[in-house]
Amino acid sequence: MTTDTGFRSFYIGARDGLKLHARDYGPLAGPALPLVCLPGLARTSADFHELALAFAQDAEKPRRVLALDYRGRGRSDYDGNWRNYDIRVELDDVMQMLTAAGIAEAVFIGTSRGGLLTMALGAARPAMIKGAVLNDVGPVIDARGLLRIKGYVGKLPTPRSFAEGAEILKRLSDQQFSAFGDREWEMMARRTWTEREGRIVPDYDPNLMKVLEELDLEAPLPVLWNYFAGLNGVPVLAIRGANSDLLAEATLQEMAQRHPDCQVHTVPGQGHAPVLGSKEMVQRIGRLVSRAERLAA
Repeated sequence: MTTDTGFRSFYIGARDGLKLHARDYGPLAGPALPLVCLPGLARTSADFHELALAFAQDAEKPRRVLALDYRGRGRSDYDGNWRNYDIRVELDDVMQMLTAAGIAEAVFIGTSRGGLLTMALGAARPAMIKGAVLNDVGPVIDARGLLRIKGYVGKLPTPRSFAEGAEILKRLSDQQFSAFGDREWEMMARRTWTEREGRIVPDYDPNLMKVLEELDLEAPLPVLWNYFAGLNGVPVLAIRGANSDLLAEATLQEMAQRHPDCQVHTVPGQGHAPVLGSKEMVQRIGRLVSRAERLAA
């Protein structure tokens, strides 16, 4: 049953028994191709709320939208072994979740780590992906962005209120998100921290920072053009924040050149990673979804 939040909570047990959560929006069945939303490293399903509502409650063609919380994020259980916050384990979790939800094919919307998981899923289950939105991520990752993320994940001061959290995030990232006003910073604070037992805490396992601490950013990062090529059979929308330090403009343009059906879009005044809930972004993603649906048919 959908609550007044606009979504149902969907839970499954992962292969190792850990409880995983997803937000499940819209009709469970129907002719419309579902959407699967995969968030960033220390982000949750909440990042897709406005986008999910727009598609799930569309008057002409409501569609199912499944937005996942990876293990250790949001309402999913935290893993006692932080080494399981690994993209291979998370890929298996995603496949388990989709099987349990009865989703055999969908358009995937992946922000940052979610885009890497989308490309990995394209190699593991190519028939499942009918279209892809890659939000501020590509086959080449800029180490500067990873270094910045490494500097704050699991290390942010604990705010006494969400308003104070908004100030913390603004001080940290105002150069990345020069277009943000007070409302956007407050929204980001409420999606970075959550209230549990009367305390404001991060909405992810702080042990995620150990995954980042193991990265050797002096060594060359893996280049994933082969994985990106696995999406050649479906339409792709590649989005970049104009201020991004994780996805270079040159990489975005090369994605457009290499892929036979890849549109690119740069979001002014935003960095890593752009928010997707604005009317303009919903319309842009909607055009990609419509194209994917026509080709899938």
